[in-house]
Amino acid sequence: ILFNEILNKTVQKFYQTAILLPYLMSMVVVAYLVYAFLATDTGLINNAIVKGLLGKEEGIAWYMESKYWPFILTFVQQWKQIGFGMLLYLSSLLGIDKSYYEAAMLDGATKWQQIRMITVPLLKPTIIMLTILNMGQIFRSDFGLFYQVPMNSGVLFPTTNVIDTYVYRALIERGNISMSSAAGVYQS
Repeated sequence: ILFNEILNKTVQKFYQTAILLPYLMSMVVVAYLVYAFLATDTGLINNAIVKGLLGKEEGIAWYMESKYWPFILTFVQQWKQIGFGMLLYLSSLLGIDKSYYEAAMLDGATKWQQIRMITVPLLKPTIIMLTILNMGQIFRSDFGLFYQVPMNSGVLFPTTNVIDTYVYRALIERGNISMSSAAGVYQS
């Protein structure tokens, strides 16, 4: 019994670390992880799935075609942020008093009824707060996501060029201080 408890705690801690680790990673590290999956010649997806399972001779040139990048960037952003959201929901779930569930069980409520009548209403403040916080970030772009992950590939500019990357490129590549300042003020 003691071994099972230790094993359960170890698995639980590993799972928590694995879920939260992407949120704590730098976008540069994430960019290299994405490159390890998407590289044309050595990428895991091209070698294992495209060439291996699908039997194609050539891999997909992910960094040369912009049509894939809205999906790739969305997936990377969700993968990076999901651990933090799960942590907030978990803390809200742990804050629910167990006596509500005990009373519902005594009244004959099924699990589905407990979720619908107890869990969801008590999670509503957390759901509303996270929705408002995420709505506030609609116009904010993540520079690391749009600059680092696509490796500043010029072919992908039509898909990955947002205000942050435009300001950076205007300042660094063109030396246009006035235009980058105006765009930066517009963004804020």
